[in-house]
Amino acid sequence: MAQQEIEVVAGSARSAMRSRGTVVVSGLASDAHTWNLVYLQLVIEELGYHVVNLGPCVPDDMLVDECRRIDPVLVALGSVNGHGCTDGLRVVARLRDCAELAATPMVIGGKLTVSDEDPGRHAQELLGAGFDAVFPDQVSGTAEFAAFVASLPTAPRGALCVGRTE
Repeated sequence: MAQQEIEVVAGSARSAMRSRGTVVVSGLASDAHTWNLVYLQLVIEELGYHVVNLGPCVPDDMLVDECRRIDPVLVALGSVNGHGCTDGLRVVARLRDCAELAATPMVIGGKLTVSDEDPGRHAQELLGAGFDAVFPDQVSGTAEFAAFVASLPTAPRGALCVGRTE
């Protein structure tokens, strides 16, 4: 292995050791968009978390199974197609039904509806269904999302975190 490759690997290992925990980023079952999930991943990694990005069009069962397996410190769902409210209401109920995920922070953001209705109404509905925060694209930006993520509890110093650290 070349010296430069060794330094990159060593740097990645150090970053993993300083991880604040693992975050699951996922699209919803009906949403085929990818770029938003990559962007979310980059923002979350910049805040010191390890990210497992499940990608777009994730079936509800797969999302639930992966979250149970990974035991993340946060689940972040993104929508671009405008069906975030409909899909989010369904999937958050499934996630909250799992005892091991009941206290896991969960957020959703992006285009939550295809209409021009008041995004606050949909945000309140999603919060009432079990999300800890909602970031509609019409009223929220990266700064609000980053502030929420940065406020999550920190993993023990020096711990290699692949799951919840509470």
